[in-house]
Amino acid sequence: MNAERLTKAKRVVVKIGSALLTDRATGTLSRAWFDAMIEDIARLRARGQDVVVVSSGAIALGRGALGLPKGALKLEESQAAAAAGQIHLAHAFQEALKRHGHTCAQVLLTLDDTEQRRRYLNARSTLTTLLKLGAVPVINENDTIATTEIRYGDNDRLAARVATMISADCLVLLSDVDGLYPAPPSQAGAKHLPEVKAVTAEIEAMAGDAGSEFSKGGMKTKIEAAKIAVGAGCQMVIADGHVLGPLKAIEDGARVT
Repeated sequence: MNAERLTKAKRVVVKIGSALLTDRATGTLSRAWFDAMIEDIARLRARGQDVVVVSSGAIALGRGALGLPKGALKLEESQAAAAAGQIHLAHAFQEALKRHGHTCAQVLLTLDDTEQRRRYLNARSTLTTLLKLGAVPVINENDTIATTEIRYGDNDRLAARVATMISADCLVLLSDVDGLYPAPPSQAGAKHLPEVKAVTAEIEAMAGDAGSEFSKGGMKTKIEAAKIAVGAGCQMVIADGHVLGPLKAIEDGARVT
């Protein structure tokens, strides 16, 4: 059933987090993982599925490129890192997708772009046109200009908003774990939940916070994303993103929620 959510979807949104995309030790792209992810995307496109990628990673890549220290960054440092890192991120997607015969398009959004009607309609029109033209849009929050008051702060909810914006059939959130648990998976007795039919107060209470300095989400934002996506009729999958070819793993029956 979980595999069918992905394989039968006409339009798929895939969210990739910084912790998956970047090497924490070097602050550079995790090349083997990235190349396998691109092969996943190319396979979906080859069978006629539209694919939109919501990718974090600009700040993490920019931090390494600019030689910024580990730990919390000042706002202006984060914005500078985003500006430098977004070029590296877009170029990586462009070159990798080009090798598979696909065109990449970069789209940077802010919270206002998904909440103000005119900007929402403009963004939707652009994304729809890109998909009609056969491009693979790669979306990120515009961290270079967004401040705390006017930003999502995580790409899980942004991905859900994008999924509703383009009427996607399936949203895949690649995570540090293979789905939802009532307690941290490391705890004894924490049982994996293979399916969640409704986001109840009990489900929301299971959510934790982000797990690394490169992550801004955590399970809490994934559950919030589920409320947005499922409420609009889009199915959602939370899957372990650490494996090489995570979308292929879902298709092959990997455990997900």
